[in-house]
Amino acid sequence: MSRGNHKFERLIQEAFDRIPEIFRDACSDVVIRAEDFASEEILSALKIQNPYHLLGLYHGINLAQKSVLDLPTQPDMVLLYRKPIIAYSQKTKIPLAEVVQHVLVHELGHHLGFSDADMEAIELKRDEVYNPAQI
Repeated sequence: MSRGNHKFERLIQEAFDRIPEIFRDACSDVVIRAEDFASEEILSALKIQNPYHLLGLYHGINLAQKSVLDLPTQPDMVLLYRKPIIAYSQKTKIPLAEVVQHVLVHELGHHLGFSDADMEAIELKRDEVYNPAQI
C-alpha cells in the first residue's frame, strides 16, 4: 500500500473517532474500507458514468430495517473512494479531512437508517445553528 493510502486511512480513522460515541457504538460492526474508485459493477448498477461522481457508498441493511432473525450474509460496509474524494477536495478547496468526515458521516447515516433527505435537513439545521455570521 502506498504512503498516500496510509494517510487517507488515517484520515478515515480520525474522522470516525470524532463521531459521538453513541453513533460510533451503533456502527461498531460496520466495515469501513478505502478504495481508489468504485468498481465498474457498482457504477453500472447506480448508472454513474464518471467514477469521480461517487465519493462513498453504504452497502448493507440499515438498522431501521434489520431484524434479529436476519441471518447475516455479509457485513455492512462503508466504502470511501479515495481518488474522487481527493479530487473533490482539490476542486472545492475544502480541506481533505473535512471531505472525508462528511462522506463518512453521510454513509454511516445510511447505516443508521437516515435517507439522503434526512441528512440534508440535518446539515441545513446544523449550518443554521452554527452559522457564525448570525452571531
